[in-house]
Amino acid sequence: MKFFWTLLLLIYFSSLSQAQNTPVTQFIIKGKIVDEQKQPVPFGNIALYQTSDSTLTTGAVSEEDGTFSISTKPGSYYIKITVLSYRERVIKNVQVSTQDVQLGVLTLKASAEMLEEVVVKGQKSQMEMQLDKRVFNIGQDLANIGGNAAEILDNVPSVAVDVEGNVSLRGSQNVRILIDGKPSGLAGISSPDALRQLQGNMIERVEVITNPSSRYDAEGEVGIINIVLKKNVNQGVNGSFTANVGYPDNYGGSFDVSYRKNKINLFSSYGFNYRSAPGYGSSFQQFNDVTDSGIDTTFSYSETNKRTRGGTSHNFRVGMDYYLNDKNILTGSFLYRRSDGRNSSRFEYSDFDGTGQLIRTVYRSEQEKEPEDNIELALSYRKEFAQKGRSLTADFKWIETNELELASYIQEEPDATIFQRASNTEDERNALFQVDYIHPIGEKGKWEAGLKSTNRLLNNDFLVEELAGENSWVGQEGFDNYLTYTENIHAAYLMAGNQFRKFSLQAGVRGEFSDIIVERPELDEKNIRRYFNLFPSAHLSYEINKSKSVQLSYSYRLSRPGFRELLPFSGISDARSIMVGNPRLNPEYTHSLEGGYLLNFENGSLLSSAYYRYRTGVIQRISIVDSIGFRRMFPVNLATQNAYGLEFNASYTIQNWWRLNGNINFYRAITSGSFEGQSLYSDAYTWTTRATSKMTFFKRLDFQAGINYRAPQDIPQGRELSSYSIDLGLSTDVLKGRGTLTLNVRDLLNTRKRRLIIEEEGQYSNSVSQGRVRQTLLTFTYRLNQQKDSKSRERDSEDDSENGG
Repeated sequence: MKFFWTLLLLIYFSSLSQAQNTPVTQFIIKGKIVDEQKQPVPFGNIALYQTSDSTLTTGAVSEEDGTFSISTKPGSYYIKITVLSYRERVIKNVQVSTQDVQLGVLTLKASAEMLEEVVVKGQKSQMEMQLDKRVFNIGQDLANIGGNAAEILDNVPSVAVDVEGNVSLRGSQNVRILIDGKPSGLAGISSPDALRQLQGNMIERVEVITNPSSRYDAEGEVGIINIVLKKNVNQGVNGSFTANVGYPDNYGGSFDVSYRKNKINLFSSYGFNYRSAPGYGSSFQQFNDVTDSGIDTTFSYSETNKRTRGGTSHNFRVGMDYYLNDKNILTGSFLYRRSDGRNSSRFEYSDFDGTGQLIRTVYRSEQEKEPEDNIELALSYRKEFAQKGRSLTADFKWIETNELELASYIQEEPDATIFQRASNTEDERNALFQVDYIHPIGEKGKWEAGLKSTNRLLNNDFLVEELAGENSWVGQEGFDNYLTYTENIHAAYLMAGNQFRKFSLQAGVRGEFSDIIVERPELDEKNIRRYFNLFPSAHLSYEINKSKSVQLSYSYRLSRPGFRELLPFSGISDARSIMVGNPRLNPEYTHSLEGGYLLNFENGSLLSSAYYRYRTGVIQRISIVDSIGFRRMFPVNLATQNAYGLEFNASYTIQNWWRLNGNINFYRAITSGSFEGQSLYSDAYTWTTRATSKMTFFKRLDFQAGINYRAPQDIPQGRELSSYSIDLGLSTDVLKGRGTLTLNVRDLLNTRKRRLIIEEEGQYSNSVSQGRVRQTLLTFTYRLNQQKDSKSRERDSEDDSENGG
């Protein structure tokens, strides 16, 4: 018997080896697709399926003359032909045996009715809610079409972008911003203005993760905002082309094109934009002497300013996915961004004495050029094992950014004219490497681990000079220095989770070693920060039924000071109100606890969240006024904070043609600290809300109206007043559904302004600023072999963002 089994095994392996060495004969299936007018249909998707189990075997794309050819081995198949705005056609009983197969001319019938049905039923929700994150599909929000990344984030519920481009989530600027799950110069690693240079047409969606697990970087007090860029993986040639024109000056265009055939997917995108955006502001400053006999006004002034920010920007991205097989994917991409900023401002100061009499008027103007280059190279590898859910990913990314700011100033006083110039050079280099491994446990559990290392080097050279004589420029004391910033962060994490009936539990820990050096060589000053921290996280969820679930989560996080918060220098556009940094800042630490309740019902969903954050080493900006009324603001670690909040996100479909989305966030922050004997206690109550209504008329015309409101709130040393804005959008399909025209108006009533009051012993300030006025924009989009929503592109983008954690 043993001999029998041995002989049987030898015969089996011999036949297997012979089969592997025998080449499989391939034959060609040929054909041509035309429309009802007998005109060729180019770039059509032709998919070949096995008859036995409907498995997709391979596919092809029709050429410009409508012809196609598919290479395959003998077998029984059927073919499915899909082209946008045509009825799907299925060719059954395609038998490949001993010769090539000629299908001849295949006619496709136009189907406008089917196109309308696909667009309405296949449309993704504008806001998708999950317990661990919220997903905002950019293309579904008409107010975002044609905008840049900063404007898009400003329209995301609970997110705000201020005049300088700083992003805050739930009232805090300590939020981590990623591109495709990884750090990027496009997200403004060192310059918040970078988000204004990223065209919104390149963005697929925005993910808001309010309490991230140990898989993600510990950076970011209130969580992570992940911007996912577009990438299409449909077979054949697919793409979209966009052009926009707006007022104030806003002109641009972009394309997003991909080509997929067999094992290779090529993708590329390009965006160009020119802007010239005006802004305005005014303030009144009053300074007092406090004596035993009362308060005497010693000096006051009013200030008005006009600013224009703009210039040109280019974003180019190209990449390739190479499918080694159905389990291994290698991806490489290259990104280049070039921006040439052109900024100008003019300030008018009116000085008054203690009795309110005008003493003098001073004018100060600025002209600034701001060229910047950003290069990014990314490589990634993903391996799927035979065991379902088991995977290994490895990523490498290189980022290099060079930015130069050149400004000239003219200050006109009653008895003199002052000429100044400033230069600020920022050269930055980033390198990132990470590897992540996921291993299933049983049917519904898994454990995962990963390593990550990042290196960041930034050189900053800042100089302000004043004209002392003919062609004689003299450096200004306190505004001439050189700074280098080196940051090395090495991290590892381990996390496990499982489901026990209706309970799901996930817990992990992340360790991060930070090595940060800030040097000022001219002063022989070196500030070294080295520290190691463990950051635990835990997520518990319970499924009440298929439509109701609750979650409780905890995480421990930190917020390292941003580069510009460490810079001891800053711009001097407003010579009377200068913001500087502090090289001695330490990181903030946050304990975050959040509970959520998700209710899905037939026509919508509701996500309710309650959160609490306890922060230590809170960074606050201190305002100090000198003897002549000039204000200097700088950050210090001076406080602790207890923050509480309630947030509600709702999505509801009244009818197939009418959808509503809404968000409301109640927030309270109690901040306690002191500086040089001065108590800086504040108890801030505020709330924000955003609501949008989107209606579809005549199956082709979309109308959207949205309102944003921010309630007043107390801040250290003052109070910020309320603000609101209204956005409108109108969109319709043209060219048989291949194109879309969109007209939107942002801030219809021109009310999006920041109003601030500072009132404390010795000084009073009342200011209003508007960094962006009402914007009207007309956008045209043309789709090539692509519907409004691509399911495969959506899936691929989700994989990208998950791999980037």
